[in-house]
Amino acid sequence: MTRVVVVGDLMTDAVARARYALARASDTPAIVTMHGGGSGANVASWLAVEGAEVAFIGRRGADITGRNRDMELMGYGVDARLVMDPERPTGTCVVLVTHKGERTMLSDPGANAALSPEDLPRDLFAPGTHLHLSGYTLINEGSRDAGLAALDMARRANMSISVDCASSAPLERTGAEPFLEWTSDARLLFANTDQAKVLTGRDDAEAAAKVLTAWFPQVVIKMAGEGALWYSNGRPDSVHVAAEPVDKIVDGTGAGDAFSAGFLPAWLAGKPPAEALSSGCRLAAKAIMHLGARPPF
Repeated sequence: MTRVVVVGDLMTDAVARARYALARASDTPAIVTMHGGGSGANVASWLAVEGAEVAFIGRRGADITGRNRDMELMGYGVDARLVMDPERPTGTCVVLVTHKGERTMLSDPGANAALSPEDLPRDLFAPGTHLHLSGYTLINEGSRDAGLAALDMARRANMSISVDCASSAPLERTGAEPFLEWTSDARLLFANTDQAKVLTGRDDAEAAAKVLTAWFPQVVIKMAGEGALWYSNGRPDSVHVAAEPVDKIVDGTGAGDAFSAGFLPAWLAGKPPAEALSSGCRLAAKAIMHLGARPPF
């Protein structure tokens, strides 16, 4: 199996699940739980539990939270290459889940915002290895140089590259044109329907995927309950796979990250797109049936 190097964000997710409709300017009963998070770290964790050889490059604070996140990654089997920031805390994301299951995220990147090119271990960038870059690294101005350096190092080492679009709102603030320019060396782009619309202006997932193949040889659009589709600029038709049925959606946080981790090993092994999509949907279904964005221990 191809070794995967993930460059991205490491966070602690504080998930607040409201029991009733939010009472503005007052109190709403909720269940609050703490979990390891960060899109890049989530992908690395799911890859590791699926049996992939994976290294994660990121930055954490010199705090207990950072130490716990570091130990979690190692517990999953991830080769965690985390630089300790002496000044900034480990990143935190408050995930507010309404009584109807709608999610809103409030993110403080903390140490993630200081990831620099010097933090990238040169030994991990080698031929035969795959780079997966979290879009948050490029969207955040403080870590952008590190993301661009990782892409350049991977290109020079003849590594295959995949990029995830991160989140629609910060992607829109950054701008579609710069993001597409920065990531044009990637062989594979992951986007959900909202992110694909930001990049292309198209509401239809298949239409957006076709537009995006002007920049990327292959595109995967994650469509939540409608499954996912793959499109290549070398084929006339897209490949679509339905989402796996689940008994109950417990927490959708990190489902897209789990999908990417399910898709990548099959894709890197040269499996048919439908098989890779099915693998991604399988892991996404597993993710939404428990609390938190990481695999259950």
